[in-house]
Amino acid sequence: MALTKGTGPFGEHPGGVWNREMPPYKGLIYFEDFPRRIRADFAGETIVDSTHVKLLHESGLLPIYYFPEDDVRTDLMEPTDKSTHCPWKGEASYWSVRVGDRVAESAVWGYLDPLDEAPPIEGYRALYWNSMDRWWEEDEPAIVHARDPYHRVDVLESSRHVRVTLEGEVLAESSRALALFETGLPTRWYFPEDDVRMDLLSPSDSSTGCAYKGFASYWSVGEEDDLVWTYRDPRRDVAPIKDRLAFFNERVELEVDGELQERPATQWSRSR
Repeated sequence: MALTKGTGPFGEHPGGVWNREMPPYKGLIYFEDFPRRIRADFAGETIVDSTHVKLLHESGLLPIYYFPEDDVRTDLMEPTDKSTHCPWKGEASYWSVRVGDRVAESAVWGYLDPLDEAPPIEGYRALYWNSMDRWWEEDEPAIVHARDPYHRVDVLESSRHVRVTLEGEVLAESSRALALFETGLPTRWYFPEDDVRMDLLSPSDSSTGCAYKGFASYWSVGEEDDLVWTYRDPRRDVAPIKDRLAFFNERVELEVDGELQERPATQWSRSR
């Protein structure tokens, strides 16, 4: 989730309301300074190293780093014939990155002659995240995608009684679950393993990455695949959730202090 994704104020389905009519979200762009050192490595070379990063927020998309051309290893870049058109930014040109025998095809793009109404992106370059081997935010590894400075994650202790059932069977029940509040997402309740019916869970081979929390592994319950997850090595900001288990609110019955919670509609919802 982000300022311009999901239920963010400029996302596809804003979670709140404005007090006046807003301009169309599609094509809405915000371009700002990002005061952190960002680096990206490929084939043993640092392709970009910048302390003058810009962050481009575009409605419906995750934020993208834009780097001054002087901070990018243009000596390792080769122009390509690829071009794309953005109705709000203009024509994008692309470059591949070559280091020895390794090539990241069309990994870098930039707008050489952006539209007049576009943000001031001339002279900047952007890189596809997955085209690089590693990313760094200051001196810490960065994973999955650029982190949105307007995205917040809070983990709070709670004594509320939380109960999870599926088709009438209790899967978890606790008065010591941790509440994780994350921008644009439903509240997630993280249970101690002792308060979960582990005998009903089957390990899954699935894994996912979150730029804010780390890499998650999963369990299934009956025919509900990947219903439960945990972070074995969470990022520092959410360290308390280590080894605790959470359930998709979208696919279970969740009661908090005896009150049945409405199933939220998200990309993880499933028709039943």
